[in-house]
Amino acid sequence: MLENYLPILLFLAIGAAFGVLPLMAGFVLGPRRPDPEKLSPYECGFEAFEDARMKFDVRYYLVAILFIIFDLEIAFLFPWAVVLDRIGTAGLVAMGIFLAILVVGFVYEWKKGALEWE
Repeated sequence: MLENYLPILLFLAIGAAFGVLPLMAGFVLGPRRPDPEKLSPYECGFEAFEDARMKFDVRYYLVAILFIIFDLEIAFLFPWAVVLDRIGTAGLVAMGIFLAILVVGFVYEWKKGALEWE
């Protein structure tokens, strides 16, 4: 019974070795020459000037929601369009309901002003 699983275990062991051995080799053989520049926090070429725990404006989250709305819409529209001739009227109605829900989210974003850049 174990001989049936031996190729799988061997494959997993070789895969783990290919993933772990280069990391370990770089860690063991790599040079360690820390200096103040390498150890300093780096953000866009200059020192960080604000706290990382600052509060974000709510518009940031509204834009993120807007991206999710359109990303989901496109992700579901392509497969639906491919099989539209096979799913018939029921699929057309279901996609209409789905798009109506997404339009409600889009109108909400629009009313909140997420589409207006300052």
